Amino acid sequence: MRTALALSAITRRPVEVVKIRAGRKKPGLLAQHLTCVRAAQLISGAKVEGAQFGSSRILFQPGEIRGGQFTFDVAEERGSAGSVGLVLQTLLPMLTFG
Repeated sequence: MRTALALSAITRRPVEVVKIRAGRKKPGLLAQHLTCVRAAQLISGAKVEGAQFGSSRILFQPGEIRGGQFTFDVAEERGSAGSVGLVLQTLLPMLTFG
């Protein structure tokens, strides 16, 4: 999903991701995934459907990537520590085009 969001924003092509974490003990979006989606949404001006905790599907329709200073809190969602490295996997490719 992280790579799909980044490539979608860079190419400005919509992407639908389904069966997110299917078959896992806790399927669907977790804290770091939501941070990735919301950060990518902010940076690219995207319209997003399905960005909520536990969702197994998102639709991401990016706009134009913009540069700037951004702050994202991985632990904000559900009090999870999340993974900053995984969030960076989404954002760094996008921000090189900002």
